Parts: sequence; structure tokens; C-alpha cells
Amino acid sequence: MSDFVHGDQADIRKSHDARRSHDVEAGQVVDPEMKGQAVVTSDLETESTEIIKARELQKNMGFLRKMRRGEEWLDEKMGIETQGIDRIHEEDKRPPSILNVFLLWWSMTCHVGTIPIGILGPEFRLSLNQSIAGIVIGTVLGALCTAYTGTLGPKLGLRAIATSRYSFGFWGAKLCSVLNVVIGAGFAVVNVVVVGQILSAVSDYKMTLIVGCVIIAVIGYVVSIFGFALIHTFEKYSWIMTFILLLILIGEVGNKVDPSIPGEDTGLIYSGSMLSFIAINFSSASGWCSIAADYYCNYPANTKPWKIFALTFFGISIPTIFTTVIGACLGNAAISNTSDANAYLVTAYNDHGLGGLLREAYHPLGFSKFCLVLLVFSVIGNNVAVNYSSGLSIQLLGHYFHAIPRFIWSFLNALVVAILAIAGREHLSLIVSNFVSLLGYWTVSFTFVLLIEDQIFRRRTGYDLNVWDVPGKLPWGIAAVMALLTGYLAGGVTGMSQTWYVGPIAKLFGGYGGDVGVYLSAVFTIVVYFPARYFEKKLTGL
Repeated sequence: MSDFVHGDQADIRKSHDARRSHDVEAGQVVDPEMKGQAVVTSDLETESTEIIKARELQKNMGFLRKMRRGEEWLDEKMGIETQGIDRIHEEDKRPPSILNVFLLWWSMTCHVGTIPIGILGPEFRLSLNQSIAGIVIGTVLGALCTAYTGTLGPKLGLRAIATSRYSFGFWGAKLCSVLNVVIGAGFAVVNVVVVGQILSAVSDYKMTLIVGCVIIAVIGYVVSIFGFALIHTFEKYSWIMTFILLLILIGEVGNKVDPSIPGEDTGLIYSGSMLSFIAINFSSASGWCSIAADYYCNYPANTKPWKIFALTFFGISIPTIFTTVIGACLGNAAISNTSDANAYLVTAYNDHGLGGLLREAYHPLGFSKFCLVLLVFSVIGNNVAVNYSSGLSIQLLGHYFHAIPRFIWSFLNALVVAILAIAGREHLSLIVSNFVSLLGYWTVSFTFVLLIEDQIFRRRTGYDLNVWDVPGKLPWGIAAVMALLTGYLAGGVTGMSQTWYVGPIAKLFGGYGGDVGVYLSAVFTIVVYFPARYFEKKLTGL
């Protein structure tokens, strides 16, 4: 038996019951036998410490015991996933089609909740061409982060935040768990607010936004509790309808878009606006870096990393750019182009937000309402992933959290998202511009810490997967936490440009400032983590 990973391959732990994995969709048997590279053997055959302690808590505490029985009953009757955060051994993996690595991101990004990010380009006084350039640059850079962190999923068989324990340590990874939940909640809030606006528009503005927020929060939660298999199947196909609806949208509003309208700013003010817009698009694409491995950990460890990387990169880049550019076109028509021919679009957006704009963009009215109802369901793919991964992240906070079933945490997360969406339902643009850009400060630091750890410090020593939940055998995490905090405080805070705060470096661009926090966070993280981790490893040997 060996649970020690070196390089790109992992040797497998022999199964006691000789179970074999099956393709979830095709029903094909996948041979678990594979050849490892530079394997170090171990005699540990014990069950995960996480599982043991969680099960003890469930056995000894009445309400936890009842929750566990309820989870098992739901699994028996409805087939919900009960596995939680535990590492998936090679012989227990049930890999979907490798094509899912590409297609699942279409459902997560090609939806109406991505459109507001593109609209920010014209709101930042950028021309359509400038907006498209910012979208492409930011999205491509952000997708590189998610694509890399995703390659660790098959290799380690661990959820995304659990993989960070090999750099952040057992306790430092808890900080990553909290940040991951916050990120997911932010994306979900945007989606829920957009849906609320759309349903209000469908009802001729008679339905309050609150009803729409509650409806989509409930649907997203219900789908998420069924876990990995259903999510992969759902995400593989749910994007198709949205893609068609967005093609119809740009076809109907295309004649209202005027790419010849110039940007309103020049010089440093333009540079600041462009940098801020690129940072938002970077954050939109890189925000998945802390959950990507959640959906890849069932793939065999001998899956080629370049396949995972390439499919993830293009799976995020193409649909994100496509949808965000449509948002920029809508912004151009409703914000930049104030001609009399577009007056109805300008009024609709100013009075009723994105929901009103979409209602007027589609025509005739009956067909418009039909399209809007269908677009409501486009955000489910995104919110399902957020609820699923947030539940897993909360379980990683400790044994007591692990003992509580994932579907409980997912429910609480959906509830909080609905409450926040209701509270901020009138301020969609502020939520998008302020919150989404803040994500980049964390995601860029998280990516570079895992990248340096994997490619430099563990290039020869590898990963001992038997200790993923043993605090004393994991790194202290001081170097990683220090790099993360330095990147955020020294880079993010000084370089951020928000409505409520503009850092001293961001102020140098004049006007509303230029958000360079993402770029500075990356530099400070690299500069701090490499020497700090070297001395930490030399001191502790871990």
C-alpha cells in the first residue's frame, strides 16, 4: 500500500473489498490499477482521523446522532451525497467523463449573473473596445489560476481547501475555508439579486424582489444536496439553454450597440479605470481556484495534469468572455449610447436595473417574458456549485463541523445568501464592483502559495496523503498565512480602489483611483512565501 504522491502520479491503497470505480454517466468500469512514480510505502491502513472523530461525536451526542440518521435516510430515499470532506482513495473514485472538466464551467459561468460584470465597463467610462480588451485580459489571467489549482484534485483525491493543508497547515487552512465560503456567498448574492430583478420585470414590477431572491436560493440549495454525481450531470447540459438565449439577446439588441463611441477618460484616469476593470474580471475567473479541485477529486490520479489544466482554462475563459462581452454590449447600449433610439433602454436600466434592461432588450414583450423566465434558471448551475463547496469548506473547520452533515451547512449558507441578497437587492452594481474585485486579493495569493509549494518545495518530497488530517505531521502554515496576510495588507489594502476606500497607491491614478491590489498582492505573496517557507521547512522538516 502507498498513499504517497510524488510528481504527477499517485499509487493506490489496495481496497479490502475489491471495489472498482465506474463512470458515473457512461457506466464503464475504470481499472483502478495504475503505476506510480517515485513511490514511498507506508503501513498506515487506518481510517481517516477526521472520520473517526466525527463519527465519535455523532455517536455520543444525541442531536448529531439524529442528524446522521436523517442524512442516511435521505441518502437511502433520495440519494443525497453523504461522503463529505474525506479523501477519496483511488479504488473508490467514480470519475465522470473527462469532457465534464470543460463543460461544467459553461454552466457555472455562462449565466445571467455574469452579465453585470461586463456592464461595469461602460459604467467605468470605458469604450466597448476597451471593455472587451479588459474582459479578455482579466479573464485569461484569472482562468490560469483556477486551471492550475484544479490539477491538484485528481493527484491528491482531496477537496480544494483540504489540499491547502500541505502549505497552510491544519490550522491555517481554516482561514482558507472561511475565505472560500465568503467568496462563494458573494457570487451567489449577485446571482440571487439578478434573478430577483428579472422576476420583478416579468411580473410587470408587481412582484417584490424578495420573492425572486427566495425562489432561486431554495432551488439552488435543493439541487446541491445531491452532491458530486448529480452536479456533474446537471452542469454538463444546463448551459445549453442559456447559451442559446444569450445569442438571441445579442441578436436583438445588437443594432443598439455602437462600438464607435469613445471612452470618456484619458491618461492616468483611463489607466486607473482599465486596471480596476481588469482586476474585476480577473477576480471573476480566479474566484473558482479554491473550489475547482472539489469537482476533480474523483478523477484518477494518473489523469494527465495538462488535460485538466487545458480543459479548465478554456472551459472558464470561453464562456466567461462570451457572457461578459454581452454584458459590455448591453452597457454600451444603455449607458454609453444615450441617443433617442436607445432612450427606452436607458430608462429601463436606470429605473429597474438589469431586469428592466433585459425585459426591454428582448422583444416582443410576450417572448421577452418567456426568455426571462428561462434565464432565471441559468444561475442555478453557479449557485449549486457554491452551496456544495461552501458546505465542504465549513466541514473542514473542525471535527464538530465535520460531524454535522453537509446538507445542513449548505442550507445555512443558502439562507445567509438569501438574506444578504434581500438586504442588497437595490445595489447590484455596488456589490459587483466592490465585492468581486476584493476576491482577487485572496485568490491570487492562494494560487501562488499552492503553486510554489507544489512545484518547488514538494517537487522531490511529494505528498504523504496519510497525514492530510494529522496536524502534527503537516506544515505549521506560518509561511503561507504570513504570505497571504502580507499580500492582502501590504498589496491589497494599499492598492485597492473601492467606493468606501481608496488605497494610497490606487490614488496615484487620480479620479476614482486604479485598483492595483491584485497585482501587488501577487508580488508580495511570491516575495514573502518563498523565503519564509524555506526557513519553515528547514526548521520543522515538514
